[in-house]
Amino acid sequence: MSKKKDEATNLLDQLEQIARGLGETFAPFCEVVVHDLQDPNHAIHAIHNNLSGRQVGDPATELGLARIADPQYPEVIANYANRFPDGRQAKSTSIGIKDSNGRYVAALCMNLDLSLFQSLQSAMGQFTAIVKNGITENLNTRNADTIRQHIDEFSARQATTPRALKADDKRMLLRELKDAGYLEVRKSMEVIAQHLGVSRAAVYSYVK
Repeated sequence: MSKKKDEATNLLDQLEQIARGLGETFAPFCEVVVHDLQDPNHAIHAIHNNLSGRQVGDPATELGLARIADPQYPEVIANYANRFPDGRQAKSTSIGIKDSNGRYVAALCMNLDLSLFQSLQSAMGQFTAIVKNGITENLNTRNADTIRQHIDEFSARQATTPRALKADDKRMLLRELKDAGYLEVRKSMEVIAQHLGVSRAAVYSYVK
């Protein structure tokens, strides 16, 4: 066996162990595939936590063929949109592996099944939905912690974090806090500014 062949075989063996570990860690949500780019017609060298229904010995994908054709093709392509054969949406990351001559000989690919996470996201959205019927109630004594909690809950409804809220969202948040009486709490403006990561002057501007 040639030195070049030995090197490629060693890389594939190591990748297979990495793929096995990743597959077991992220099961059952993530498929991990090792591609042997030296044999594009039978490229799939190993597949762990099989979600796509492919088999060892199946041919290379378009991305694999692109790497074979162009050594300058990006080594890492992360979090790109993909789809399983049955239509399920996936998020994929592909890592190309080169030999000592700079030629692509293998690839490690991870395909994350988004369908379960999308279902969970929908369920969480329904679970945290609040009916706006004009009734407001605060079961806790108003203090800095309850102000922070209200901000966190508002941010969660916007699918973001307090510090990532947009200006219009911050104005809406301040209206909610004002209507609920939180702005009357001692040092409320300081608490809000700190939790949003802005100045007190900015908080006052959102109240106007």
